[in-house]
Amino acid sequence: MAAITYKCPNCGGGLVFEPETQRYFCAYCLSRFAQTELGDVISEENSAVVYSCPSCGAEIVTEPTTAATFCYYCHNPVILSGRLDGEFLPDCVVPFSIDRKKAEEIFGEWIRRKRYVPRDFYSRHQVETLTGVYFPYWIFRCQMDGQICAQGAKLRSWTSGNLRYTEKKTYQVERQGQIKIDFVARNALHKANAQLCEGVLPFAREGIRPFSMGCLSGFLAEKRDRGKEEFIPEVYQEVKHFMLNRLQESAVGYSELRVVQQRADIQDARWDYGLFPVWTLTYQGPKDGKMYYFALNGQTGKICGELPVDGGRLFVLFLSVFLPLLVVLLVAGYFLPF
Repeated sequence: MAAITYKCPNCGGGLVFEPETQRYFCAYCLSRFAQTELGDVISEENSAVVYSCPSCGAEIVTEPTTAATFCYYCHNPVILSGRLDGEFLPDCVVPFSIDRKKAEEIFGEWIRRKRYVPRDFYSRHQVETLTGVYFPYWIFRCQMDGQICAQGAKLRSWTSGNLRYTEKKTYQVERQGQIKIDFVARNALHKANAQLCEGVLPFAREGIRPFSMGCLSGFLAEKRDRGKEEFIPEVYQEVKHFMLNRLQESAVGYSELRVVQQRADIQDARWDYGLFPVWTLTYQGPKDGKMYYFALNGQTGKICGELPVDGGRLFVLFLSVFLPLLVVLLVAGYFLPF
C-alpha cells in the first residue's frame, strides 16, 4: 500500500503545499497552483495512510511520497500499518505559514542564545531532522448567555475638624449579556509528545480553513487519540468562568461588588477536529535517555522547548569563573589580619 500523492495536471509530478505562497508547487515543471485551480486533483479522501513507529508508538498520518522516512519524535524508521476511519478526518486545518528555511533560521537564532546546550542538539545532521508536523486539536465554539445579580457599594470619605466621616451607599447591580466563544483549542494527543502541541498554543483563528487533504503534502500529520468527551467538563467550566468574569468587569465604578446570584448558559455548542502546524526537532539525551525538544508554531512563530545541558560546558564555566574567584578569596583571606 503506497502513500497518496497529488499529481501536477501539467506534468504528472507530485504536488507539495508551499507555506510561503499558500499554493501547490510541482518541483518537476515548476508550476504553482491555487486550491481553486486544481479542482478535483486535490480531493477529500475518506481515508489516509497511517505509519506507526515501532520504537515510540507514534501514529503518523502522511499523504505524499515525499514524507520523511523517520519518526519526527524518536527519529526511528516508520512502517505502514493501515488506514484511518472516516471519523478521524479533520473538519478544518491551519496551513503552514512558515516554511522550512524560515523555521531553520528561527531555530538558529533561538539556539545561539543557549550557551550550555550540547553541540549534538544543533549539529547540521540534527537540524536536518527538523520536521513539519500537523498536530491534532479539538476546537470548541459556542454562544454564551449570562447574568449576574450583585450588591455594589460606593464609599466616600472626608474630614471635618478632628473627625473623619465615611459614607457608604449600596446599589442593586444587574448585568446581562451574550458572548460568542469562537476558538478554544485543546490538544488531542495522549502521548508524551503532547508537550509539543501545548507549548506552541495559541493559533490565530483567522488562518483556519476547511480541511483539504492537499495541505498535508510535504508534511507529516498526527492522528488524534483523545475524544472531545474528555474536555467537556473542563472547557465548559472555563467558558462559564470567562463569561461571569466579563459580566463582573462590566460593573465598574463600585468600591465593592458582592455577587448574590449568577448564571452562565452555553448555547449552540460545537466541537471541530482540526490539524494545526508545528515544526519539531527532538533529541534523546545520550546519558539520561530523556527526550528533549524544540517546537515552533508553524503559523505564528511562537517557540517552546526543553533543552539538554552540557555538563562539560558547565564544568568549564566553573573552572574559568568560580575557581579563580575562589582562589582570590582564599588568598585575600590568608593576608587579612585576624
